[in-house]
Amino acid sequence: MTIARNMDQIPPVIPAVGATKTDWRRAVPAAMALEWLGAGWRDLIRHPAPSLAYGLLVFVASFLVVGGLFRFGHDYILFPALSGFLVVAPIAAIGLYEKSRRLAAGAPVSLAAMVLVKARSGGQILFVGLLLCLLMLLWMRAAVLLYALFFGLQPFPGLDGILPLLLTSTTGWAMLAVGSLVGGLFAAFSFAISVFAIPRLLAERTDALTAMGQSMAMVWSNLPVMLTWASIVVGLFAISVASGLLGLIVVFPLLGHATWHAFLAMRGPETGADSQREGRTTGATS
Repeated sequence: MTIARNMDQIPPVIPAVGATKTDWRRAVPAAMALEWLGAGWRDLIRHPAPSLAYGLLVFVASFLVVGGLFRFGHDYILFPALSGFLVVAPIAAIGLYEKSRRLAAGAPVSLAAMVLVKARSGGQILFVGLLLCLLMLLWMRAAVLLYALFFGLQPFPGLDGILPLLLTSTTGWAMLAVGSLVGGLFAAFSFAISVFAIPRLLAERTDALTAMGQSMAMVWSNLPVMLTWASIVVGLFAISVASGLLGLIVVFPLLGHATWHAFLAMRGPETGADSQREGRTTGATS
């Protein structure tokens, strides 16, 4: 009886007003992704030197990683590492988000300000970065295990031999199918939790889990435009890889600036308090 009386005293759980799935839906057509790309290009060519220098840093870092894989005999994870780059790219692009934010606010732009970014959420952004790095490592390990499951202990045939091995045997085709499925799941999950989470943590004071949850909700609720955007990202990255990674010097800044505009379009209108806080932050960081 005591338990029953105590249960009666517990207030019922009332869902938050408006906390429904429709909160995350935006009236954004799939073609809007091309407008984000155009807005990113305009940010790139306004004060282009910092953006291109940022892209050059990304290219040099990527080139050193690829060179290290060959130098230490880990070339067998080259393809998983290249695809895994897309997993950690959102955190690597934070300086480009900062430049776009500064351009909109009329604040000065410099490479130093882009590299030494101070996110409004503080260390919360490091948590998301660490999670993305762990996802990338997990994907590379999964790729190695998939190769072992399909080809046993057969040594890696090298870059010259791996394509014939994959394309001229039923085992190779099966591995490509399963690997694409598994890799697609990794890519979809990392894209969903990070594409809007990193910009939000940069611009707003929130926690990492909330930012990742909101990012996933916006992606899931706006699939047509987000699938279009993801296809653009993958296509431009493939062009960069085909160019020996040199394309990253331009493509990475372009996609970084465009992602910021995608975030602005999808997060919805700001409240007056948010706008005032943003203005104070911009003035303090200028």
